[in-house]
Amino acid sequence: MAPEKVVSSGKCSLCGGVFDKSVMATHLRSCRKKQPVPEKSKKTAVFHLLVEGRYQPDYWMHLEIPVNATLDTLDRFLRDTWLECCGHMSEFEIRGTRFTVRPMDMDDEGMDVKLKDVLEPKMAFFHAYDFGSTTDLKLKVISEYEIDRTGRKVHILARNEPPVIPCGLCGKPATKICMECSYSAKGWLCDACAAEHQCGEEAFLPVVNSPRTGVCGYAG
Repeated sequence: MAPEKVVSSGKCSLCGGVFDKSVMATHLRSCRKKQPVPEKSKKTAVFHLLVEGRYQPDYWMHLEIPVNATLDTLDRFLRDTWLECCGHMSEFEIRGTRFTVRPMDMDDEGMDVKLKDVLEPKMAFFHAYDFGSTTDLKLKVISEYEIDRTGRKVHILARNEPPVIPCGLCGKPATKICMECSYSAKGWLCDACAAEHQCGEEAFLPVVNSPRTGVCGYAG
């Protein structure tokens, strides 16, 4: 008998409900319309983005970001929320063009470009952080619409619930990763098994809700 597939779910930040990843975009479309509208509000055009681990799709977020925001703003948000550990380089790839903070090739572009000038609904694009131990993300523009202006540049509409990763020794939920042993199942440890692990506390990183968990020095 094949093992039961674990369905990724996440929490809507608008209503607090928990929904499967496969239906979250549909839920957000209806939930957003139920939110109260402030009086004398000014409209702002935004993109609804889905961002996920390119090779770890159980890590995902739905974001709302003004179309006038820059790629640099989105890059900084992704770093602050999911990626930043040692100030590594990063880039976006959009329709075959690379956008970086410090373009090095003649065909590269900078990140000081507005999203509305390079993105449109239904298109996919990519982000990479750290060109040594790379964390790759896939992003998709779900839709474009107007909202009542807020002070936030980027708003998390929904985010995945932390995936349960079993301890490689006892099967309980892992809380620590041994950087010396992380490429084997025995490198993922619960608190009890970590206390007995031969590599010692200085080799551990915490298990965090990010596709960069266990990579480089990322601790959340």
